[in-house]
Amino acid sequence: MTDRVNDRSLEKYRRMQRIRQFEDQAEAIHAAGEIPGALHTYAGQEASGVGACMALRTDDYMVGTHRSHGHPIAKGAKLRPLMAELLGKATGICKGKGGSMHLSDFSVGSLGETSIVGSGIPVAVGAALGCKMQGLDRVSLCFFGDGATNEGAWHEGMNLAAVWKLPVIFLCENNGYAVSTPAHAALPVKDVAERAAAYAMPSAIVDGQDVDAVEIEVAKAVERARTGGGPTLVETKTYRYADHAVNMGRILLDRGDEVDVWRKRDPLTLYRARLIERGIDDALIDAIERETADEVADALAFARSSPYPEQAEAFDDVLVDRLPIPTHLAA
Repeated sequence: MTDRVNDRSLEKYRRMQRIRQFEDQAEAIHAAGEIPGALHTYAGQEASGVGACMALRTDDYMVGTHRSHGHPIAKGAKLRPLMAELLGKATGICKGKGGSMHLSDFSVGSLGETSIVGSGIPVAVGAALGCKMQGLDRVSLCFFGDGATNEGAWHEGMNLAAVWKLPVIFLCENNGYAVSTPAHAALPVKDVAERAAAYAMPSAIVDGQDVDAVEIEVAKAVERARTGGGPTLVETKTYRYADHAVNMGRILLDRGDEVDVWRKRDPLTLYRARLIERGIDDALIDAIERETADEVADALAFARSSPYPEQAEAFDDVLVDRLPIPTHLAA
């Protein structure tokens, strides 16, 4: 039993390390101009994503947000195709057409993310409805931020899931800001979880920097959903270290010493200390960190050496039949 517990604990640490090191590398190469477009990083919120996804089965569904790298990694996605997608390469998880904010990996149940705030909620609810109609015991987990709870799609999704008792877990990663707007300036309630009462839905608030606490709380919601009890709203109190989008300059936001305060409760630092308290050797933890660094470096090398999509592929996976590229536009 102890070995199994330790294996699970080490897997949580491994996934959090994958996210942190992937994000650090992505931020560095974005600053160097290798990644086109905006980049929204997940550093600081690792325990929220990993804890939640560890409560799922591989065949359960998950929908992420525009802060999208952390969620598929938390669900167990491989790093090579994710990094290749950020660089717009043909070997990317979406063949280089999605980029940083549009990642999906059906092999681990990750249905994808989009850049539209709140847009994943109807997708997650639809996946849950499909599971119920097919008599499957799968559940659907939907990540979103505090800002998304002011979107109509969020309220519609919550209402429909509650009325039809769908197997969906609504997970609000409340990091305190919607772009640069503090949550307290846009929400009339102190906690997003209070809003569940309007839909006769159970809710919970959990420390989003504690991966074990998140897993325990989400596991309760998963069990409820899987056994026909309907949806649950779980709010994790967490924090993103970087600005809304990195390397783009501050967007009317001065957080003062807030970041330093939250870094004192860094989820990786906290969990490393907990692993040591549980008797896990420092050397084993160090090995996971080194192995993860090698894995991220391998993913970057793979992405850099991969080809870009061909021009003729522009409409593939968009329309049923491939459209010809007009002659005057062809290279």
